[in-house]
Amino acid sequence: MKTVSLKIDESVFGETEKILSRLKKPRNRYINEAIDFYNQYQKRMILEKKLKNESFLVQKDSMEVLKEFEKIEYGN
Repeated sequence: MKTVSLKIDESVFGETEKILSRLKKPRNRYINEAIDFYNQYQKRMILEKKLKNESFLVQKDSMEVLKEFEKIEYGN
């Protein structure tokens, strides 16, 4: 485990403490789970952006291929 020192806004800390008292979960565990959840979210956002970019890059080629298929299908 790595030790990290961080500053948390008072409002966020207070809300976290209220939640932790109800969950009966150690603060450290809760923060680790929150960071892990956010990391997974960010990975999905990065992948989505990459896929959108790659889709845009092949869009023109895809349309040209589709037109060629249409020519074959309709005999033009």
